[in-house]
Amino acid sequence: MPKRVLFTPDALNEPYGQQIYERVSALNLPIEVMKNNRLTGLRGADDRETYRIAKNTLAIVNAPPSAMRLQPIPPSADWQMNLAEGCPAHCQYCYLAGSLAGPPVVRVYANLPTMLANTASYEGTYPPNATWQNKDGQAGARPTSFEVSCYTDVLGIEHLTGGLAECIRYYGGRENGQLRFVTKYDGVDSLLDLPHNGHTRARVSLNTESIARKLEGGTASVEARLQALRKLALPKDLGGGGYPVGIILAPIMPIPNWQDEYSHLLDRIHEALDYSTLGNQLDLNVEMISHRFTPGSKDVLMQWYPNTSLDMDEAGRSAKRNKFGGTKYVYQPTDMQAMKRFFYDEWAKRFPDAPILYWT
Repeated sequence: MPKRVLFTPDALNEPYGQQIYERVSALNLPIEVMKNNRLTGLRGADDRETYRIAKNTLAIVNAPPSAMRLQPIPPSADWQMNLAEGCPAHCQYCYLAGSLAGPPVVRVYANLPTMLANTASYEGTYPPNATWQNKDGQAGARPTSFEVSCYTDVLGIEHLTGGLAECIRYYGGRENGQLRFVTKYDGVDSLLDLPHNGHTRARVSLNTESIARKLEGGTASVEARLQALRKLALPKDLGGGGYPVGIILAPIMPIPNWQDEYSHLLDRIHEALDYSTLGNQLDLNVEMISHRFTPGSKDVLMQWYPNTSLDMDEAGRSAKRNKFGGTKYVYQPTDMQAMKRFFYDEWAKRFPDAPILYWT
């Protein structure tokens, strides 16, 4: 629950903005309506105080016109459509660190219905993405996929906004568009009866107990996430949501005893889904993402979490440069190969009919 909820005037002019206003009012949260469409009062005396203020603030704003020009988002999906930016969690490896401008306040977009309608013009278009299609960009007749979890945890704010339900209902009625989201939270009950029509893939981000406890502050426990995954995945006639589901194993780290810890996690997933019995009734896949960081994200994370136990020693990493000249630090090739081989083998043993979408 945020300690401050800010509304810009433009956001309050939107019917969906009014819906959010009614939601947060019913929760008795302190609401401020800004005098203009600029957010103020988000900075503290130092970076740590700015972080605390921002993380406790929910701002309802309108997305800028640039948000209507969707960007490719490989390997996760075809296109990125953000219903919000900024995350309520406190993950010490946060991939958003350094990628969003200004204090890490959660900004929710009140013009979401307009943004959803805008995605219709992207249906049937497929940016080159080897995860989803051939490298030449030929995608065939499959629906176009839209990712809404790039810059926030959509389920972590759903009780405040209802935005994820809006998206699920919308794509439930689209034949050529599909929704993808991922979460570290467990409040899925409000999603189970929505008319998704199999057009939303609900993914849960999971990691070992030791990593989740040390590095994923403010999120649901691993066990709670597993039970949420079960609720989403079970067929409707068994009391579940009947969603296509996915697991994101991330960020994978070669911590001490990593093989044992990740083996135990895979066993728990298998048990939670009752895969031996129900596997042929589930639509499941997995994405595997090893830990990486950039110089900029490291600087921000060290300001936010100066006492972190997260290993960000460049000396033990391999530098990888992108086409824009940026650098990110990934594990050494031999370490990456060993981890990939382990995960592919162990996943196939337990989930032979659930494809691995990619390793990165």
